[in-house]
Amino acid sequence: MQLLAQQLANGIALGSVYALFAIGFALILARMGILNVAHGTFATWGAISSYWLVTEQGANFWMAAAVGIVCAGLLGVLADTFAFAPLRRREAGTFAPIIASIGVWIILLNVAESVLGPTTQSYPVDAVPATPLEIGGLLVLPAHLFSIVALLVVVTGVHLLLNRSRFGAAVRAVSVDPRSASIVGVDARRTLIVVAFLAAAIAGLAGVLAALSDNNVSFGLGEALLLKGFAAVVVGGYGDIRGAAAVGVAIGVLEVLSSQYISSGFRDAITFGVLLLVLVVRPQGLFGERQLVRA
Repeated sequence: MQLLAQQLANGIALGSVYALFAIGFALILARMGILNVAHGTFATWGAISSYWLVTEQGANFWMAAAVGIVCAGLLGVLADTFAFAPLRRREAGTFAPIIASIGVWIILLNVAESVLGPTTQSYPVDAVPATPLEIGGLLVLPAHLFSIVALLVVVTGVHLLLNRSRFGAAVRAVSVDPRSASIVGVDARRTLIVVAFLAAAIAGLAGVLAALSDNNVSFGLGEALLLKGFAAVVVGGYGDIRGAAAVGVAIGVLEVLSSQYISSGFRDAITFGVLLLVLVVRPQGLFGERQLVRA
């Protein structure tokens, strides 16, 4: 029973990182209508920025993490400004933004590899919190605790922002019809810039926490999050970030329990098999709307 409880805690922590990544992914997909496959690189650059500040500039980890998150957010704004906004103005349809996001993805990935190199890097051991904490008889790494707390704060904050604020009403209006939103006084461009920054910054946070959990920074860090985040959004539902967050956590728990009690080699097969069954029963996702309104 102790082992099961420990693995559940590990799974929730791992799933919290997936969930954070999925929240940003869901924001872009549901509110901006973009399947942004470059989203993983925002997580990568959040981690790389913090790693560079810690190792090359001797910065405090928390300050470096904050800067890394902001850097990721700014990359999201740049990607929207130069890749997606021009296509929106030309009403380029569904597939052009996907191709544009692939272009952004490849550029940011290649630059990340050239900056960081092909090998995995690590934060200096004495620069990051690593001593396990004992909570209720379970050993919890600080990174795991931070991931869980960060998820609770982010999912609550973003949900309230989108559903209980004037900005959230503006986001919903712009996501349905930017022109109509502009007619009633909403600054659609500014609204989309804020959404792009917020989504990419949350991805950056997920990247920093993923790197901290394993003390592992690599140019492919975000790619490992991309598939899990996309699955969480699809199975959780497009219209509600709570669904993406819940499924993200479930994916982490499934992965850890599968590895512990069945086989690590079948971890992904079991996890995605369960998700496939959920989609067969409920195609719109657990919390989702019947269809994606705008692509």
